[in-house]
Amino acid sequence: MKKLSLFFIGFLLVPALFLTSCDRGEDPGSGVIATPAFELMADHMIANNMDLDKIIVNTDGEKFVIGAPAEADLAAFIAKYYILDIRTPAVFNEGHIEGAKNIAFSDILTEAANSGGKPILMVCFTGQTACYATSLLRLYGYPHTKALKWGMSGWNPATAGPWNSNTGDPADGHADWTYSSAPSNDVYSDPTISSLSQDGAEILKARVEQVVSEGFKTVTNGDVLASPSSYFVNNYFSAVDYNDFGHVSNASRIKEELLLVGDGYLGLDPATNAKVVNYCYTGQTSAVVTAWLRVLGYDAYSLTFGMNGLFHSNVGWDKANLNQWGVGSNPKNLPLK
Repeated sequence: MKKLSLFFIGFLLVPALFLTSCDRGEDPGSGVIATPAFELMADHMIANNMDLDKIIVNTDGEKFVIGAPAEADLAAFIAKYYILDIRTPAVFNEGHIEGAKNIAFSDILTEAANSGGKPILMVCFTGQTACYATSLLRLYGYPHTKALKWGMSGWNPATAGPWNSNTGDPADGHADWTYSSAPSNDVYSDPTISSLSQDGAEILKARVEQVVSEGFKTVTNGDVLASPSSYFVNNYFSAVDYNDFGHVSNASRIKEELLLVGDGYLGLDPATNAKVVNYCYTGQTSAVVTAWLRVLGYDAYSLTFGMNGLFHSNVGWDKANLNQWGVGSNPKNLPLK
């Protein structure tokens, strides 16, 4: 009887395991192949202005970042936004923007519900984690969320240390820094995400919550330069800057076409062992792109500090470029509370 009981328990567990392992939206009970979860979510995102271009610049023309204001505009700036500072409590207490609320990154979705209809301003040390959060909040139904460009480093010289200490030139003269032409982009399959839901909105909500729970996913320039072949590196530059700045060896250049519409995202490898590393000038845009890609199901990472950390003295910089820390951009001298 004991062996027979175990047999029946095992028999009952088989369909349960099959159901929980389903990752493409099949309905095994009906024998009908349902629409894959990724496709349902992607269709919902396109229909609701959540393709990557609408996350970077929303339908009202608002970019995902905003710079620190002029001192004359400070009061209006503070009054306009629900300001969430995700730095550590100890650093927050040393100096922050008046009216800012200090929260953990893991609480951004629940705290956003308390914004009272105000646009949300995300604040961190350098702008990178805040941009990651901004991307996720825009996907969660808060399209007017923005990040403070350069983070608190751009607010006041006293809080500028994180950027001041992280610019550098490790790529200068490195064997894996090259000026070769971009490789042709291959075409891969859709990412696979796990969901038994057939509702695109529900799938997206669960995916955003999952990505928030995992925290900001990054790699350092040292990691990538040491072994570029260990990553699928995506240089998020214009074609001109890809050539003028140079780039990590074998880096793809997938930018303008990196959308759900037109299937440009298929240029990225969704394999579980393909770590997709995005890099830009500051690590801020790449953070937005990385968050969006992780929601889609890619094993994506943002290269911290971008070109400023890779090759700050590169001759490709236009000296008026506002994305070069300490040259085109410097901290303002706004008050701290």
